Amino acid sequence: MKKLVLVTTFLLVNLLANDITKEDLGRALFFDVNLSKNRTQSCATCHNPEAGFIDSRDNGVSKMASLGDDLKSLGDRQAPTASYAKFSPKFHFNDKKGFYVGGQFWDGRASTLEEQAGGPPLNPIEMGMRDEKEVVDRLKENSFYVNSFENLFGKDIFKDDKKAYEAMSEAIASFERTDEFSPFDSKYDRYLRGEYELSALEDLGMSIFFSNQNNSCATCHILKGEGKEGETFSNYEFHNIGVPKNKELRAKNGVKEKDLGLLANPNVKDKNQIGKYKTPTLRNVAVTAPYMHNGVFKDLRTVVLFYDKYNNKKNIINTETNLPWDEPEHPDNISITELRAIAQNDRKVDALVAFMKLLTDKRYEHLIED
Repeated sequence: MKKLVLVTTFLLVNLLANDITKEDLGRALFFDVNLSKNRTQSCATCHNPEAGFIDSRDNGVSKMASLGDDLKSLGDRQAPTASYAKFSPKFHFNDKKGFYVGGQFWDGRASTLEEQAGGPPLNPIEMGMRDEKEVVDRLKENSFYVNSFENLFGKDIFKDDKKAYEAMSEAIASFERTDEFSPFDSKYDRYLRGEYELSALEDLGMSIFFSNQNNSCATCHILKGEGKEGETFSNYEFHNIGVPKNKELRAKNGVKEKDLGLLANPNVKDKNQIGKYKTPTLRNVAVTAPYMHNGVFKDLRTVVLFYDKYNNKKNIINTETNLPWDEPEHPDNISITELRAIAQNDRKVDALVAFMKLLTDKRYEHLIED
């Protein structure tokens, strides 16, 4: 009887492996904690599909950064959302605009989704695996993986650890390119299709958002334009907007050095790129707090007020701390031209927040706080 069960299981595994797609395999890998050193962490740990694909764990720092697989290592940046990540172009320098563009991570150091997927397993303060071979050995423990990889990538795929590792990254990236990560079904998308009617405040917020004369949102957070379907609300450029260091986070993670931003990207040597970070998508922004690369702001309204302080002389207090705004971590190359706009009053700030709430995927609308 036991032998019959083993044979049946073997046949089932092979049947499933023969029918599986790269996207299906990528899904299994995305949720697999066995690909981390202590078998505690998967891609989904820091990119939770139930929470806008961010790290929704508290981590002892109010979600401002992620704990590693060892449950001790604490990073200095927030895990960016993986939703709509497939639309970021390959990392490159735009000669016409004079800005670096695209890639994955806050500093664009992974040019593609495949490169990004291959990063965390080998990062010592993330998933903590020693090398590609160690990861591939974990894959070989699973007969479903072995059969699936061989069917999708060839019978010899496990003869070369590097190729097997790249195949794993390719499968994860294939899953991240599915509509599950980018459904375009928010209230804003439904409005464009005539399926949702804007409130007066949302309508005002949309008008302000898309107007370059009223605020600076449209300078960096538009790719296609007002009323265009498939808008990702990022042009994927890198800018220094004067974000202060997160004192609370650094008191806990012990980091003393300044975050170099784009200059931390090994492909970037220009020192003028220090402190610049990739413009994130605003898709699901209302449910992916805290904000900025280091999670320094907890509330979306604070973010709008932070931008407004560059144009509003009366805006001198951070409402989260009731203290003056902290100084920028890198004050010398702030994108003042891109930040230039007119001062916003309270109603306009509320309107912008209301509009950004419209950008929440339907599956996450229940997470929006009133």
